[in-house]
Amino acid sequence: MTAAGTAAPAVTTRPAVVRGLRTTDLLILSIGTFTLGVDGFVLSGLLPQVASSLHVSPSTAGQLTTLFALIYALGSPVIAAVAGNWDRRALLAVGMTVFIAGIIVQATGPDFAAVAAGRVLAALGAAAYQATAYSTAGILSDDEHRARSLAVVAGGSSVAIVAGLPFGILVGQTWGWRTAMWVLVALALLSTLAIGLLPSAHAPRLSLRQRGQALTDRRVLGILAGTVTVLTPSFLIIAYLPAIMHASGIWIVIAILAYGAGQVTGTILVPRLIQRRSARTALQLGACGVTILTAILTATRTLHPAATITMAGLGLAVGLTIVPQQHRLFATVPKLAPVAVGLNGSAIYIASALGAALGGIALATGGSITPTITAAIIGLVAVTIATTTARLEA
Repeated sequence: MTAAGTAAPAVTTRPAVVRGLRTTDLLILSIGTFTLGVDGFVLSGLLPQVASSLHVSPSTAGQLTTLFALIYALGSPVIAAVAGNWDRRALLAVGMTVFIAGIIVQATGPDFAAVAAGRVLAALGAAAYQATAYSTAGILSDDEHRARSLAVVAGGSSVAIVAGLPFGILVGQTWGWRTAMWVLVALALLSTLAIGLLPSAHAPRLSLRQRGQALTDRRVLGILAGTVTVLTPSFLIIAYLPAIMHASGIWIVIAILAYGAGQVTGTILVPRLIQRRSARTALQLGACGVTILTAILTATRTLHPAATITMAGLGLAVGLTIVPQQHRLFATVPKLAPVAVGLNGSAIYIASALGAALGGIALATGGSITPTITAAIIGLVAVTIATTTARLEA
């Protein structure tokens, strides 16, 4: 397949072809995932400014993030089921357009209710775009190239961790949070225009009953349980990092940047690990790394240079877990993969919500040392699930 309106050149003349996708196509998809990732981190970095502007408390402003996660988690599988037979390019464009509308509502919203409505729209658009981006990369890739394709698309989200937080702090201190929203609109418009260069593609045609099977397939549910448990520890740590490290300002920024750089590195390395070993092995290594490093953070958390190194390692471990889960879904239930990948996106946001909730409980009940211990215990659960679900895929 080629971009609409162009002649179909021989596959051998196109560099880095991944069946129906060029490297350029994958980078276009990653621009979108980068934009969505920056949105989440920019808002987190601007919560004090948002709260002051909307005349609410910082804790209330923080619920905008919770609302986004909840709507994404509920909307992703529904959109994947209802629009599963749409052309992938059209669904990507619709998703990014809805996301843009949500960001504009936030940028112009006069009060908390209006901005919250914008977060709902943005979450629905993000759910439509992100699940479709991953399913497109998987559908149009053969077995040999699928891990690399998924890693390139996931790389946009990983790079957003590195770029989003400092960008948010810079814009918040200089021009205000609404300006950051307009910059996001510009990024999203660029992504929307680039979507037109992608090849046309459809997911396998499934009935509504077949699409619903993904919700009851034991293999899918086992993989989703692995996603939730392996990512919850990192979300827990990030949500409460200032309290855990007894730090603020520059050290938190450095620690988050180290984490993001580690995740980018893990995402780059994981395709080769999947090819040489397996996606399940990559997940197990990542889960073990998450468990060990959150436990180490218990000891290094107040030694800021050591804590930063630990966070880099944690990011690396997390980078080894995201692509393998998507790859396992394509390998295990190829016909249901478009819906299953949407469910996996929901699992990621469920992990985000659980991390925030469990971390808050741990911090309130046991002090600043308890969140890292809680994260390590959840990591052990993730290792167990990653090991025991292997037989379900056989």
